[in-house]
Amino acid sequence: MISRKWKSSKLTNLPLKTKLMITYVLLTLIPMAVLGLAIYYQNIKSIEEEVGEYIPRLLKQANQNIENEINDLENLPNLIYNSRDVIAVLRSSPYKEQSALLEDKFTVESFLSSTYLGRSKSEILGAFLLSNNRAFVSTTLEYEGFHLEDNYLPYGEPYDLDDEVKIVLPHQVDLRFEDDTPYILLIKELKDLDNRDNLGTLILAVKVDFIKDVLQDVDEEENATMWVMDEQGQIVYHTDESRIGTTFHEMNEYPLLNGSFRTKKEIERTLISVNQTQKNKWIIVHSIPLKYLTEGTDVVRNVSVIIFMILVLITTIISIFLAMSVTRPINLLAKRMKDVEKGNFDVDIPIDAKDEVGVLANSFRSMLHKIKELIHKNYQIRISQKEAELYALQSQINPHFIYNTLESVGSAVEEGEQDLVVDMVAILGKMLRYSLSNKDNLVPMKDEVEHIQHYLTLQKFRFEDRIMFDITNNLEKEDYYTPKFILQPIVENSIKYGLEHRKSLKLTIIIKKTIGQEGTEYIDLCISDNGPGIEETTLASLMQKLNSEQMLKSDSGFGVTNVHSRIKMMFGIEFGLEIDSKKEDGTEITIRIPVIHHKDIENDQLGAGEVQHGEY
Repeated sequence: MISRKWKSSKLTNLPLKTKLMITYVLLTLIPMAVLGLAIYYQNIKSIEEEVGEYIPRLLKQANQNIENEINDLENLPNLIYNSRDVIAVLRSSPYKEQSALLEDKFTVESFLSSTYLGRSKSEILGAFLLSNNRAFVSTTLEYEGFHLEDNYLPYGEPYDLDDEVKIVLPHQVDLRFEDDTPYILLIKELKDLDNRDNLGTLILAVKVDFIKDVLQDVDEEENATMWVMDEQGQIVYHTDESRIGTTFHEMNEYPLLNGSFRTKKEIERTLISVNQTQKNKWIIVHSIPLKYLTEGTDVVRNVSVIIFMILVLITTIISIFLAMSVTRPINLLAKRMKDVEKGNFDVDIPIDAKDEVGVLANSFRSMLHKIKELIHKNYQIRISQKEAELYALQSQINPHFIYNTLESVGSAVEEGEQDLVVDMVAILGKMLRYSLSNKDNLVPMKDEVEHIQHYLTLQKFRFEDRIMFDITNNLEKEDYYTPKFILQPIVENSIKYGLEHRKSLKLTIIIKKTIGQEGTEYIDLCISDNGPGIEETTLASLMQKLNSEQMLKSDSGFGVTNVHSRIKMMFGIEFGLEIDSKKEDGTEITIRIPVIHHKDIENDQLGAGEVQHGEY
């Protein structure tokens, strides 16, 4: 059943071709686009997850390599114990003559230069040995800021490092090398191995190039940024050397210190991977914008979009062609129906398809052929003027209700309700057979009732809850006969004017036998509705027209006058229609015909001329 809400929607009023295009977009283009976007974002997510798992493992290995390098550097202070001369100087008193002090200075600084600065690929910028208020210094670059009065540095005083090597970052001391070369300090307290006395403190300034060498194995992506910092965010090494020595304040916002996470910045999204060492608690950070990770995917996406647009163009052209192939025959058939409605039966229907539209076109073509045959046949025979007028009036009814019915079928076809179309076409077929199979003027009463029930059923399909009807045939068990097509024009008239002024219309049809004043039996067919009714002046004018002699001699057209004129020509002036109506109070039309049994009909026709009730 077609819902009223759907029928009243704007989409319902769109042409069938537009509806097919909308269906194509909803069922093809949108799912393809959604699927493509889902695959694209899933690929990006997979890349992020893979990189997010892979990079932290590399960072962990890099951290281990850095710790190994630092462990090797921490062993360098122990080389002091290999020189007896240096140990002797450190054990000696600082209170000597100037020449002795200079000799001691030469001995120690020569050892520092040869042992720490003269190594191949040495990362040592400078060695500072502080003992008994003496300072022995050897550097490869000019420096400034290493003052003996710096309270941070122990100058031979006891400084409890527990034989550990302490790492000090540049921001903790006032020491700067030429060209601001980045470094870290390794501080080792020297103990006399014989008596465990304090010999002094060795400070080694080490370039951070060894960190750069380690991170080069990880930093394969040139668009990535890497740095090493301590727990306070002090940057020890950065791929951007200008950032070395600065503080990274955003570290407090990091949700974790081992793993990967994604950030959303104002300009671009970034994937950050971090790992922290166990010993020094240094943190390695790898940061790369996501757009560089998905460059390959973006290329695939762009190519896919181009291919998708080409496919959309091709499929749209195909869909337009298919839509036109479906709607063109329907539009052509509707146009031919309108021509027939205007009385032109010599129309050509060039539709040879085998689908539902083709079947409907063949039925319509067959109907037109039979109508033209009937018209030709009846114009060739010589019949009386009244019989010719009678047939003309009756034949006019067929194209009218057929067109209305086919229009309802076309509406259901546009809605795509196949089951409903099948039912409507089946009912239409029965109505066509009823219209064409029997050329007699009189038909069994049950056939006429069945025909009007089919007609109202089709109208019910068309108008849904706006139409309600009830048919009561008190004569269904009798073999009475009635003129053909006397109910449909009246019902059609009620529907036409009733629905113009009412949201819903109820029709009641009662068929009964009545007895007149002279005891004569009649059959009354009462059609009542709850429509707008007829104004008193209009009703009087209509009744005057029905009873006029001119109406009987003219081609009365459709509706009330048609039925009334046919009945009067067939049975006499005492039969016909009675109309009872009041404004806004509905209308009741009573069709009175004589009682006609099957035995009263001879040779399946009434005979020529005007037939009076007495003949039956």
